[in-house]
Formats: sequence, C-alpha cells, structure tokens
Amino acid sequence: MNRTLATARMHLVNPLLTIGVPWAIVLLSFAINLPIWALTDAGQGPGGGITGGVLSLYITVLVVYVQSVTQLLPFAMGMSISRLTFYRGTALVAVASALAYGIALSILTQVEDATGGWGVGLQFWAPGPVDVDNWALQVVVSGAPMLAAAFLGVGIGVVMKRWGQLGLWSLVVGALLVFGGLAILVSWQQAWGDVGTWLTDQSMLTLAVLIPAVLSVVAAGLSFAGLRRIVP
Repeated sequence: MNRTLATARMHLVNPLLTIGVPWAIVLLSFAINLPIWALTDAGQGPGGGITGGVLSLYITVLVVYVQSVTQLLPFAMGMSISRLTFYRGTALVAVASALAYGIALSILTQVEDATGGWGVGLQFWAPGPVDVDNWALQVVVSGAPMLAAAFLGVGIGVVMKRWGQLGLWSLVVGALLVFGGLAILVSWQQAWGDVGTWLTDQSMLTLAVLIPAVLSVVAAGLSFAGLRRIVP
C-alpha cells in the first residue's frame, strides 16, 4: 500500500503540469467566451447561451494521463516499481482527481447559476442539461466523464508505450473506421431521427454517469491487460 501511495505521489511531482495546465487551458477558454457573451446577444435566448468550452478541461486531462504512462512508467519501472503497483497508483490518482474536478466544477456551476451565467447568460461549466441543479449530483455528473477521460488517457498511453506510433495511428484509424462505419450504417437505414429520439429519452444520469462509468471500467480493464506486457 505504501508503494501504491508513493506511485500516486509521482503523478503530483510536477503539479504545474498535471493540474496547472488543464486549468490554465479551460480558464483561457472561459476568458475567451465571457467577453463574447458580454459583447453579443449569445446569452439572450431562453436559459442563456451554451458553449462547449469546458470540454477543453476533459481533453487536457486525457492528454495528461497519456503522458503519465509514456513518461512516468519507464521511470517507475527503473525504480523497481511493478506494473501492478504503477497501475494501482495511477488508478488511485484518476479516481481522486475525478472527484476533485467534480467538486470544483460543481462549485463553479453553483456560482454560475447564482450570477445568471456571470451576468451575461453564459452556461460554461455545466452547459445545458448537464446542469442538474443539485450540488452533490453535479459532482457525479461532472466527475464521471472526467474519470472516463482519465482512463481513456491511460489506455492511449499504454497503446503508445507498447506499440509506439504504429499502435497510436492504428488506434486512430480503427476508431475512424468504427465510428465512420456506424455513421454510414445509420445514414443508410435513415435512422438518425431514431438515434436522436433514443438520446433524448435517456436520463442525464444515464448519459453523464452510467455510460462514462461503463467506459471507465472497460478502458481500465483493457489498460491493465496491456500494461502487464509493456517493457521499459
């Protein structure tokens, strides 16, 4: 357990990178969106205006966890830390950071709602239906996708570390083929309306919590399977 905690602390050795960069990028996105909403009528519609700028936080966190595998794993193995211990420490940091991000985003959402979208109708930290108007539930709704982003980052890092650039590009091409094939199939069946209806029929807990949780479990399992065969 001590070695797992020590491994977890390795991820926080450079907090300016692992924590500062994601927040710097999303705050920059917020700083760009805020004056746009203030200078235009983007927030004048019913319920205010929605922006997807907060996605930059999730994407940056994913990249941070890719780097956690590609950069920290060789160092950890050089320090005689086993792959299992590294994985446990990384998973511990992923869960803790997802909870911390969820709490921070929930607090920011509460402030955003209380100020009428920062006075300009901007829905940034929990856009549209993602704002569930409940502090504790908001932590879960904002934190579950963050956990999925973290484990997806670990998975991509494992692919890069084990198979290199070929593995990464194979993953990209495979994802394009799968999602592109699904898009072609849905278009061929003229079922986009059915897809939209299915999505609107799902609860926010299903879309923002259950699906990301399942994705996290799948990514975590595949990541661990691949990590066991990585060589320094």
